Amino acid sequence: MLKFAANLSFQFNEWPFLERFGAAAGCGFRAVEYLFPYEWAPAVIAEALESHGLTQALFNLPPGRWDAGDRGLAAVVGREAEFRQSVATALEYAKATGVERVHVMAGIAQPGDSAAVRTYANNIAFAADTLGAHGLEVLIEPINSRDMPGYFLNSFLQACEFIETLGRSNLRLQFDIYHRQIIHGDVLTALETLLPLIGHVQIASVPRRNEPNTGELNDDRVLQRLDELGYRGYIGCEYRPAAGTLAGLGWMDRWLVGSD
Repeated sequence: MLKFAANLSFQFNEWPFLERFGAAAGCGFRAVEYLFPYEWAPAVIAEALESHGLTQALFNLPPGRWDAGDRGLAAVVGREAEFRQSVATALEYAKATGVERVHVMAGIAQPGDSAAVRTYANNIAFAADTLGAHGLEVLIEPINSRDMPGYFLNSFLQACEFIETLGRSNLRLQFDIYHRQIIHGDVLTALETLLPLIGHVQIASVPRRNEPNTGELNDDRVLQRLDELGYRGYIGCEYRPAAGTLAGLGWMDRWLVGSD
């Protein structure tokens, strides 16, 4: 049975961040994810999870200076020390929240730049080794260039090559159905082929990134196939509600029974 995690960076924005945990739990979610927890102390996040009986499914490493245009640091030449500090910071939050996997954003860099490729490979290996020593999985996610122009990791083939070349057992693929459809299409075949590498799945409709089943894909069919394939990780609801979070949750009626 499929398990869903509310994405508190995209959903429940009608509430202040710390109140979103309770709102998600009240709607039947048993797990949450979000982009970044770093505005709040680790103990504060841990309390929000514990008080509402929620599992932390995922969060991202610190991305650098988001407001200045940073979208991660892993492939950014010259900021290796800052990247290593971001790993240490994420580890503090991982220990507090009990999360089992974190996403490492690549940053803005040219995929064909050999220096960026070396920097990315070295940084991802460092993150996998450091966090793996504490039982954590490290996820890398291809992101489409329409939503995030200039993002280094913009191909599923490229991501899989890094995973296979680096050879870390705790280095896994974050398969975002929305990004996959925009970058390559062929979602069902890719899920079947790449399932052994997948550590986390996210979903949104294409092209507007709203609720599933409101775009060009039959998202129920995709989820059904994911269930048939035996995927038992969380599916992050990383979509923008079209007309409010609560009004848009109907798509989950047939699935939410499995989100515990």
